Amino acid sequence: MMRNGRTRHQKQNHKCRDCGRQFVENPQWRMIGEETKGIIDRLLLEKLSLAGIARALQISEL
Repeated sequence: MMRNGRTRHQKQNHKCRDCGRQFVENPQWRMIGEETKGIIDRLLLEKLSLAGIARALQISEL
């Protein structure tokens, strides 16, 4: 593992010397669970905006 610059959020980027994979050692993101995905699908069917759903569930739009 060697250092490979920084991400756009100023986190240290690393690169594996063996496979060349690039990664952040301690990511801060959280996976969205299946239950939350189901809620998002139901709210989208109710014609709520994606931005509104993201604000209500405190998740990223991306």
